[in-house]
Amino acid sequence: MPYPSAAPAAERPPSPLRDEIQSRLDALARAHRVPGAQLAVHTGTHTLSVHTGTADAVTGAPFTADTAVPLGSVTKIGTAAAVLLLADDGDLDLDEPAAELLPELGSLPGVSARHLLSHTAGLPTGPDSDSAAGTTAARYLSAVCTAQNALFPPGTGFSYSNAGYVAAGRLVSEVTGMTWQEALRALVLEPLGIVPAFLGDAAPARPVATGHALNTATGLVRPAHQNLAPVEAPAGALLAGAEDLAALGRAVIGRSTVLPASAATRMRRPEPAADPGALADSWGLGLALFEQDGRVWCGHDGNAQGTSCHLRAEPDSGVVVAFTGNAGGATALWRDLAADLARLTGIRVPAAPAPARRGPAVRLPGCAGTYRNGSTEYAVKLDGDGTPTLSVDGDCPIPLVCYPDLSCDLVDPATGRPEPGGRFHRDPATGTIDRLQISGRTARRTGTV
Repeated sequence: MPYPSAAPAAERPPSPLRDEIQSRLDALARAHRVPGAQLAVHTGTHTLSVHTGTADAVTGAPFTADTAVPLGSVTKIGTAAAVLLLADDGDLDLDEPAAELLPELGSLPGVSARHLLSHTAGLPTGPDSDSAAGTTAARYLSAVCTAQNALFPPGTGFSYSNAGYVAAGRLVSEVTGMTWQEALRALVLEPLGIVPAFLGDAAPARPVATGHALNTATGLVRPAHQNLAPVEAPAGALLAGAEDLAALGRAVIGRSTVLPASAATRMRRPEPAADPGALADSWGLGLALFEQDGRVWCGHDGNAQGTSCHLRAEPDSGVVVAFTGNAGGATALWRDLAADLARLTGIRVPAAPAPARRGPAVRLPGCAGTYRNGSTEYAVKLDGDGTPTLSVDGDCPIPLVCYPDLSCDLVDPATGRPEPGGRFHRDPATGTIDRLQISGRTARRTGTV
């Protein structure tokens, strides 16, 4: 579907349209209990930017266009862009064994930078941030990147992994001789005009938003503590605003001189083995790929403690949509706001992958068992009538709805609605179910229940 023609670059977006989008952002932030949020829409020629609310619900600090928000996993786009820039300069080869630069990956000689960036290395997601807080990158990777922990041979499957981006950040440091933060600042952020800010900065160079969580007992929204371990910085430590994300989005669709068009194209090219399940329609190098109305958008979603940030960019039209919010409820706000954008502007941004039509629910008795991704255990059990349930590390079990193609939905305990969850996989040699992919993370079957 063609988008509305954009105004000349010298013109500003019509004030009535901006005012209506501002009004919708204000109303949705109140409805979803989100203290503050930003939205930036680049039409291909100009940027419409609005913001609302407070950066901190306790202090009342205003949420401005300059406020930087913890981006969570959207950080991975910046890390991937840095790797692509180094590859474009010939400083590293995306397809050479990463172990040539990182000896801690020595037990996985088939893993390359391409595998790390596309989550096809077969690495587990890595330990939780509290467990990783006191370790170095080399020790972290030596413990995680082992043949025993490998989920599948490199390049044959997809499992979303923060550990892969810890390794990618180490590659950047080894090649440049700088810390990941220094390299990202020099290679990506400052050339894009982004004032750098990272989790853990003692004196940030710009205003910073606090994440928030809803206390269900009191009904109050209160600040949330960011606990990302320093070693995990390349996977989630960047802070930025929606206008910054729009600039990054323009770079990855080849609309900026900072990232060469050839490198941007390589980032957006789908990797053959990268089937992300419920996360997106496909995956490139650092970029999730979403199909809508015959177009392929690229971007990423990120959730830090009490924040929700989203980027979508479409290379043919040059349209970029970026959103930040400083509460967990901002994910639902983002989806509602995307629907309003379609109504108000004709820009249909894919806020989430479209649900597949998979036929009627089926019994899947062969799925029962225990599955493991690193230290995380998934237990699938069948209740009295054969309905499978999923429990993660012993938490309360959640019902699963399974389909003929082995995909499955998770039933939301609060609403009773099925939500896209993932899929089971069969061993091609035996036909038995040997893996489970939930929310993009693959777990290898280890036993029965």
